[in-house]
Amino acid sequence: MIKYICKKCNLNTETSTCPVCGKRAEMESSNIYWCDDCNIPLYDEICPICGKQARRIGSDLRPVFPEERLLLEIMLGEPFKYRNASVWNASGNFYYADGKKVPFSVKQTKLLDAKKIRKQLDELSPQNSYNFFNENINKFLIANRHRYDYITNEAMEYIRTMAEGVSLTEMFVSFSGGKDSTVVSDLVLRALGNQQVLHLYGDTTLEFPESAKYVKRFKAEHPKTLVLTAKNKDKNFDELCEQLGPPSRVMRWCCTIFKTGAIQRKIQTLFKNQKRILTFYGIRRSESNSRNKYDRESDSPKIAVQRTVSPIIDWLDFDVWLYLLTTKTDFNDAYRLGYTRVGCWCCPNNSTWSGFLSEIYMPEQYEKWHTLLINFANKIGKPDPEVYVDDGWWKARQGGNGLDYAQTSVLTFEPCALQENTLNFELQRPITEELYELFKPFGYNNKSLGNERLGEVYIIGKDGSLQMKLQGKIGQTTFKVSILNKNAGHSNSLKAVEDKIKNQITKYQMCMGCLGCESACRFGAIEIITDRSGLVSYRIKDDKCVRCGHCITHYDGGCYMRKVMCIKR
Repeated sequence: MIKYICKKCNLNTETSTCPVCGKRAEMESSNIYWCDDCNIPLYDEICPICGKQARRIGSDLRPVFPEERLLLEIMLGEPFKYRNASVWNASGNFYYADGKKVPFSVKQTKLLDAKKIRKQLDELSPQNSYNFFNENINKFLIANRHRYDYITNEAMEYIRTMAEGVSLTEMFVSFSGGKDSTVVSDLVLRALGNQQVLHLYGDTTLEFPESAKYVKRFKAEHPKTLVLTAKNKDKNFDELCEQLGPPSRVMRWCCTIFKTGAIQRKIQTLFKNQKRILTFYGIRRSESNSRNKYDRESDSPKIAVQRTVSPIIDWLDFDVWLYLLTTKTDFNDAYRLGYTRVGCWCCPNNSTWSGFLSEIYMPEQYEKWHTLLINFANKIGKPDPEVYVDDGWWKARQGGNGLDYAQTSVLTFEPCALQENTLNFELQRPITEELYELFKPFGYNNKSLGNERLGEVYIIGKDGSLQMKLQGKIGQTTFKVSILNKNAGHSNSLKAVEDKIKNQITKYQMCMGCLGCESACRFGAIEIITDRSGLVSYRIKDDKCVRCGHCITHYDGGCYMRKVMCIKR
């Protein structure tokens, strides 16, 4: 069972919402029990089938399907040893068979030959059976029916409450093809009694093969449900890895480029001028420490017009599988193989176990990715590339040291000796009209007031006042900015204006079309286009831009890629 505590009221509660103050209560502990007589895991301490006391086995638990069970047996050198055993995986990636810990550690995978294991799997899989597994699962479902009823009814009531007054044209389900979004999809369709709720599938181009197959099955099984795909067709992941280096846990540039940006574009196309969109997410707090801080409903920090709600935010893995198996809902077959998450198959957040599974089931993709990582390690001068890659150090890298592109994050400038409040910049990229686009959030560009021969452009505020003067000729790299109003861009000091100017020039030097700025603008005023040659153009639409300046400061340093590629000078 799960126990929560409201620290404000110093009150224990069964839900994450305090019944007294209505504020969020924090999880204090979670316990899953094991009934030795019935040979199944339980949410409650007393077995509903035999009435006997159960013992604690872990804080969470998931079923081990026959495919994963056979793999485990082969790794142990004892095929089919647990064919007629109740096999589960507890938090910490510990395997249990009939309630007893299996002597296996993920660290052992480093010593195993993936090719030999793959060969044995091919030979033995035809003999594998679901007979005992299905019998055991049926008993598990009966014993935990009370928990299923509680979490299902609570989630469906929450969905109906959040959707009250919201039309179908103002909502969608964020559908990833993973188990959590599958559960949320089923709950939403059931709770609202309507199969026509839009589903938006974000294809990052790095999905598991099983995910593509599952999405195809989902569409066939839900003919009335419109499932649309959001995909960034302008960028190539392998090419970006060459330019930016592979994504790491703290530098997951891939999410912004291949997921958030693509989904935002699709949202803008579908919902056009909607001021608020209700999005049902499958996020759960127990997935990670960072997600443990999430609220059940909130405004999206990445996509400006979204109001996100997470119906199963407090569910355990135990609950997710209890729901899927009780309702007999189809799900992604990657989970049968042993994967615990099915986002991008090469995500730096994936575990060692997940990487080993990919070596087994996706040998060609795995080898290609491994070679890319080795090449990157050599490129940035790592003394032992194999160790850097195989021990997972690439997942923890920070900054763009050793990469040519990272040099564009460096700004070269100095105060003008002849003009007050003026900065002289030496750009790394020749001046184009696009540079002036980036000053539109400060006001309106006016060339008629300036000296065309000197390349002068004035920025005029909404009230007609002068904000700043820009000076630079197309094709050259010398650029001068004179600050004429210390409150330009909603600033409260001259220093703040200078910092915002630096943000925009950084953005000009670094922009590679990540779509971060486009996603951040809730007015849809920013348009970023990458042509077939890879050339990126950044445009701010005058008729939509309200000059709020949010795009200037949304990212530290002005540009998302600066955060990713920041280096020491």
